[in-house]
Amino acid sequence: MSFLFSRNRQKTPQELVRALKDTIMRLDTPLEKRRASEEATRLLSQLKVILQGNTESEPLPDQVQALSDEVINKDLLPLLAENLFRLDFEAKKDVVALFNGLLRYRPPVGHFGQHVSPLYPVVEYLSHDVNERNRRNPPDTLRTLVEHYKYHPEVANNCGTILRESFKHESLARVVLYGEMFWDFFDYVQGGSFDIASDAFSTFRELLTRNKKLVAEFLSERQVDFFLRYNTLLVSSNYVTKRQSIKLLGEILLDRANYNVMLEYVDSPEHLKLTMNLLRDKSKNIQYEAFHVFKVFVANPKKSKAVQDILLKNREKLLVFLPKFHEERKDDEQFIDEKSFLMKQIRDLGQQPHHPQQQYSHSGMVSA
Repeated sequence: MSFLFSRNRQKTPQELVRALKDTIMRLDTPLEKRRASEEATRLLSQLKVILQGNTESEPLPDQVQALSDEVINKDLLPLLAENLFRLDFEAKKDVVALFNGLLRYRPPVGHFGQHVSPLYPVVEYLSHDVNERNRRNPPDTLRTLVEHYKYHPEVANNCGTILRESFKHESLARVVLYGEMFWDFFDYVQGGSFDIASDAFSTFRELLTRNKKLVAEFLSERQVDFFLRYNTLLVSSNYVTKRQSIKLLGEILLDRANYNVMLEYVDSPEHLKLTMNLLRDKSKNIQYEAFHVFKVFVANPKKSKAVQDILLKNREKLLVFLPKFHEERKDDEQFIDEKSFLMKQIRDLGQQPHHPQQQYSHSGMVSA
């Protein structure tokens, strides 16, 4: 009679992970596809309860640890990433919950006995090549999630949610930022449907703003390539892409961590011409965001001759243009002050003494 009780026995995390892996492998089999999909949904729901608990019970630390260990041992995450588009709606949501819960999971101190346990085991797993155990390269998991923006846009939002959680960890952000898949974002953020492009831009923005030291290092190394591609976004025919891109550019340039990158950017006359054209864009929102980039060129105390020549050539036009620029912002004191400052800087062009002690303040204006 013992078999009657065994049928009701709750499966262990290890058993559930192994069962889910076997089920996922059958999702592409025509005769088993439907049954496998239903089974995968059921198993993912059970794994989510182990990880997060439910209204009736809290998650048990030992079970969460066992789940984390088995997911890594069985290489479940790469498999889930590859087959995400084959799952039903609820199962997709549970995959996101499983990924993100494990990305945040830290094991109890001493779990690995005498060995020092990693702070975030799944993060470490996804960050490193572990070919010594005959596994695929785990960073492929992140690449697969990024590539779904192109190959399986129906799961783009799910993948974006996982990627943005991943980028909270510098090691995972590095995998994507320094990978070839990074450059594909320049296509994703302006292609496809509005929802997919917007989600791709949210992921792109998170990658370029979350880990400041890492991003500053990357931009210093790949500045020419990066801005060559980035400037195409600033002239995109997609209004949302154009507006989001000029706003993000301002954030990048005015971030203290990117000070040296900013100096290089505003040294370029081509960048200045592009920004000045955006000041006259038909969209007031784009004009306003362009102003915050333009002010960095004007405030730079060490302008290149080419940049200074462009400003001098357009000085009279700018002194007529700026007083009327967004003059409806009568209550925005900072904007009014910055506009006045820029007008004075432009008026005094060619007369300004060199002040090596001047530096940018956090707002992008110059301070002594």
